Amino acid sequence: MNSPPDISKIQSVAVVGGSGFVGRHLVAKLRSRGHRVTIFTRRFSDTLAARLAPADVVEVDTESTNACINALKGHSVLINLAGILHESRGQRFLSAHAELPGRLVQACEAAGVGHYLHMSALRADMKDPPSAYLRSKARGEAAAAATNSLAVDVFRPSIIFGAGDNFFGQFAAMLRWLPVFPLVCPTAEFAPVWVDDVAEAFARVLEGEGVPGTFRAHDLCGPRTYTFRDLIEFTSAAMGKRRLVIGVPNWAARLQGLVLQQLPDPLFTLDNYRSLQVPSTCECNALSSLGIEPRALEAVMTPLLSN
Repeated sequence: MNSPPDISKIQSVAVVGGSGFVGRHLVAKLRSRGHRVTIFTRRFSDTLAARLAPADVVEVDTESTNACINALKGHSVLINLAGILHESRGQRFLSAHAELPGRLVQACEAAGVGHYLHMSALRADMKDPPSAYLRSKARGEAAAAATNSLAVDVFRPSIIFGAGDNFFGQFAAMLRWLPVFPLVCPTAEFAPVWVDDVAEAFARVLEGEGVPGTFRAHDLCGPRTYTFRDLIEFTSAAMGKRRLVIGVPNWAARLQGLVLQQLPDPLFTLDNYRSLQVPSTCECNALSSLGIEPRALEAVMTPLLSN
């Protein structure tokens, strides 16, 4: 169950990446607990503001440290959810995951923000991460940890599920028309975590005691580990579709990644393949220490996928 609002802990929170899947759920939760929330966007529109209302939406050039400083004045907390899964000409891992956090931390220090919450990824803390994605996430964590004046909390979730997620939504769309499903890395391991549990973790850490100059990391996982094959077979069964799932050999998966990454909006890249070589699971699940009982995948996604 969610913690009841504590009026003494009401804060003014700025969110980068607040219009995304996790952002929408987190902003709604923070507002329900009484926090004042402002979403930073690089391109303001009336349509976006209406969609994200009643949260405030302001246009901020997050590539400018001075613009971030000005926008952050009067806020006590900054949450950075910005991230990409694939690189493109306009978006690079280094820029989104490493340079932006460094700039935001500097802006927080200058603007008097006391607490920085940062979305990272499981295995970003491992030695020699296998993919550019994970290496950039590691650099982002290092940038966040470099401050001596902020309380910094980093969150590393496994794949996040819930209404409107990219993972199950994407594969459900494919399973509707593919009677035979070729699956890369079928033995890759995940511990899917519910978006509401992730949002609750952010909220509880935000409302806790943050000590300036401290760095804490929170690995977030659901209650059970699945293989990639398990998740695809669960998705097809929940949809009421009988599908044959065939594992793709590693050489073919690498080739598929090389070919598909040339598309403007690829479903799979060679770097994705490399990320899948390490398990997206928790050795120590921070949800437990935060007093959150993780919700089971089946309880949430079965009714959503069956519609």
